[in-house]
Amino acid sequence: MSIAIVDYGMGNLRSVEKGFLKVGVDARVVSTPTEVEDASGVVLPGVGAFRDCIRNLEELNLREAVIRGIRGGKPFLGICLGLQVLFTQSEEFGLCNGFDVFPGRVVRFPEDHTLKVPHMGWNTLSIKRRAPILEDVPDGASFYFVHSYYVVPDEPGITATTTDYGLRFTSMIWKDNVFATQFHPEKSQQMGLRVLKSFGQFVKKN
Repeated sequence: MSIAIVDYGMGNLRSVEKGFLKVGVDARVVSTPTEVEDASGVVLPGVGAFRDCIRNLEELNLREAVIRGIRGGKPFLGICLGLQVLFTQSEEFGLCNGFDVFPGRVVRFPEDHTLKVPHMGWNTLSIKRRAPILEDVPDGASFYFVHSYYVVPDEPGITATTTDYGLRFTSMIWKDNVFATQFHPEKSQQMGLRVLKSFGQFVKKN
């Protein structure tokens, strides 16, 4: 079993890979559609702009490989931008279409004099649905965030956790084989490692 960490030129690839290795999960950075298709599970990390992410994935022919894996039932973990691109459209730097795996939008935090944008640092999760990768994570646990935009799913039922930052936003989704987090497990110390380990276990079972 090997998990593919998709390299499209953006994201904390090595941190994610090291996190998996630390908990004994075989995960490797890959950059071709064939490697994504051959993997037992797929991780799509990302930091940066939505439009750049979509463009890079398309140029490397990775977009369709990732979507085929998701639709084919392969375990998938999206991190930060890897969550946002699953939705229909983002308003970051003008409207840009995403994967449309889930209907919904990616919107910017409102400018608020009391809260800085980007939302950066530790914040807590309120668990709404206990996804398999949250098995060892208590309600109210803290995770690390860095983002200016958040997802607004059309189907509230896919929300697994919410987080409060001036407003309550979806910080993790889960549906069937798809898990995606706005927070960064690879930067979230012990709690983050628990999430990565549980995803590895989910891949093994499925």
